[in-house]
Amino acid sequence: MSSEKTVEEIKRDSHRLRGTITESLLDPVTGAFPHDDERLVKFHGSYLQDDRDLREERRRQKLEPAYGFMIRTRTPGGVVSPEQWLKLDHVATTYAERGLRITTRQAFQFHGVVKRELKATMQAINAAMIDTVAACGDVNRGIMAAANPHESRAHASIHAQAAALSKHLSPRSRAYYELWLDEERVAGSGEEDEPIYGDTYLPRKFKIGFAIPPYNDIDVFAQDLGFIAIIEDGEVAAWNVTAGGGMGATHGDPLTYPRLGSLLGSIAPDQVIAIAEAAITTQRDWGDRVLRKHARLKYTIDDRGVDAFKKEVEARSGITFAAPRDYRFIHNGDRFGWVQGENGLWHLTLRIISGRILDGEQSHLTGLREIAAHLLNVNSAEPRPEFRMTPNQNLVIANIPDGERTHIDALVAEHGLAIHETASPLRQNAIACVALPTCGLAMAEAERYLPDILARFEALLATHGLSDQPIHFRISGCPNGCSRPYLGEVALVGKAPGRYNLMLGGDHRGQRLNVLHRENIDEAAILAELDQLLARYATERGNDEYFGDFLVRSGVVVARALNLELAA
Repeated sequence: MSSEKTVEEIKRDSHRLRGTITESLLDPVTGAFPHDDERLVKFHGSYLQDDRDLREERRRQKLEPAYGFMIRTRTPGGVVSPEQWLKLDHVATTYAERGLRITTRQAFQFHGVVKRELKATMQAINAAMIDTVAACGDVNRGIMAAANPHESRAHASIHAQAAALSKHLSPRSRAYYELWLDEERVAGSGEEDEPIYGDTYLPRKFKIGFAIPPYNDIDVFAQDLGFIAIIEDGEVAAWNVTAGGGMGATHGDPLTYPRLGSLLGSIAPDQVIAIAEAAITTQRDWGDRVLRKHARLKYTIDDRGVDAFKKEVEARSGITFAAPRDYRFIHNGDRFGWVQGENGLWHLTLRIISGRILDGEQSHLTGLREIAAHLLNVNSAEPRPEFRMTPNQNLVIANIPDGERTHIDALVAEHGLAIHETASPLRQNAIACVALPTCGLAMAEAERYLPDILARFEALLATHGLSDQPIHFRISGCPNGCSRPYLGEVALVGKAPGRYNLMLGGDHRGQRLNVLHRENIDEAAILAELDQLLARYATERGNDEYFGDFLVRSGVVVARALNLELAA
């Protein structure tokens, strides 16, 4: 019988997430952490990984895997200043591999940081006034907020709300600051109280997002807890609240599945923190602590019922949900190019394929470095220029005075950053997770395969006269769903090397899950299936009918888990 501790035991015995991480960092024999510390370091924003491209060769040479750490920032709403951008650029080029990467949760990830430089990397990130605490682990993770470049006042207030909620829900443990930033522990102080998380934190991760209709760029119904802004006269008048969304699943396990969040009702603008804390403590106490695959809020709600969960949140918060307010989503992608905000400032949204920013065929990393350096010297009143990472792995250069646009356009053109000007609608909307070679869960390629599969998909669209159709395509290397594949009109979910489940029938608003159409097929079969379906779509579609909607209307797929509350 294995003596290995369960995750719940590791958390309970960790001395508030400290474990023996300090000792493990000093161990020169291995580039890895022991099992318990490997689990705990996730709460500090880092995952232990290894280069799977090198795994077999190193095994033959009787060497341990090529271990490295992924580090994820906690950046509420995905906003960083030009100063912070330059410091994170320095982190990427000094300690990490493959440049900067924008995640689907509006954070940065750094890959390939070796153990002996892990602490220095954490300190360099902190020098940018950004931390990584609670970016991973069984806690509330990075909070998403709409990157909407038009609703200037609303965006600013919602970003402030996201930042305030992120701070409120951060663990009270000082372990992060002691281990990575050399903060001295107060003698005799004992273990910190964790009033929100308790002794064993949450059963699993928890995700929160804020959306601003009519754009659902954060895929709010994929969040454990979602807040939909009701805007009146440019201000937030109320929030609609959703709960129980989640993308993760396990192949072959019917007890796991993606789910759309359920609409609970509406609340006043100042009630967000109370509702969020009540929802999290309910999940803390009700969630499954035996079977981790069944430990997300979506399963808790399905087991207990939406009404029971809603009543418990009301009881814990002292707030009664009002009836949902009217709203409408029209799209869950990004708008590219220049958009002028209501305050007169300009915002430029750039397409970043898979969120990966590095110098290769084009000097994207250098170009954005030069733009950030230029923005440091822009003489403008508040709000100052900033960068916003979008939930679709793109980048907004925000709050730009009119007189600066020409210079920024020149830098964008010089460094090949104007992908949005020539990319097809398919390429503009595509999302991919990291997958191989670094993700230990990946069963198939995603980010590295995206350019090839997009080129072949685009060729099919051209054949059928459909090149201008904005089809939402997503690819994931495994069923855990970091790229939110179950919301794609077309999605590939990795099953084995070179083989995927073909998912069809999501909508363009993020309000309908897709369904499994073909299981465990290779590229040739994927393209053959899409070829037939696109041929039908070209001749049978209605006016302005999206591909996913056509697939449902024509009966090619049967809509699964359509949230009828949201379908109007």
